[in-house]
Amino acid sequence: AYAQIDAQFTQYWAVPSYYNPAAIACTDFIDIHAMGRLQWLGIKGAPRSFSGLADMPFKLLGKRFGTGIVIHQESMGLYNTLNAAAQLAFKKKNLLKGELSVGLQLGMLNETFKGSDVILPSGDEFHDGNDEAIPTTDLTGTAFDINLGVFYTHKWFWVGISAMHLTAPTISLSEESSMEKSYEFKADRTFYLMGGSNIPIKNSLIELQPSFLLKKVSQFFTGEITARAR
Repeated sequence: AYAQIDAQFTQYWAVPSYYNPAAIACTDFIDIHAMGRLQWLGIKGAPRSFSGLADMPFKLLGKRFGTGIVIHQESMGLYNTLNAAAQLAFKKKNLLKGELSVGLQLGMLNETFKGSDVILPSGDEFHDGNDEAIPTTDLTGTAFDINLGVFYTHKWFWVGISAMHLTAPTISLSEESSMEKSYEFKADRTFYLMGGSNIPIKNSLIELQPSFLLKKVSQFFTGEITARAR
């Protein structure tokens, strides 16, 4: 089995800055977003994801910048992930009648494992109640994380590319009470290509907003296409 470290939001178009740090401060206002994703409600240990994002533009020495923060918490079974980061982007207006943004995100990635809730059956030939590969105590670890991105917005479309977990940090999980045993959790480098457009329908109050998200982690590709009418 192979899984991604980042949350998979179907409304990715609403929070592009979660996948690309350059997608902040695209307006002249303070933007605040909160998102949640709940799966398999009623099942113990079901996946739950929550994200809070905020950003705003500012000027420094006559140049336009954007700053933002990202807080993401996700729990699945005995795993719990917390990602907290700060974002900074340089903005260049009037580039081919649009705005180019280059962004950097620095943060901390924390991973915990509730090993004290592990149940290892015994008394049969299929299980080993003393398997040291399976931790039976609570583990925690933190690693430094870096993300980079480029984002371009135009009156009719937007597009961006980003590299998340650029250094592919490895989180060393150790027992909270001792350092004798340690385990590793790796956040693989992930690349995103996303974009969309705004197509007004003539003589109406309706506009079409198609978008897409392509993701590459390790040797695997996944993609999404979204069609919206507003």
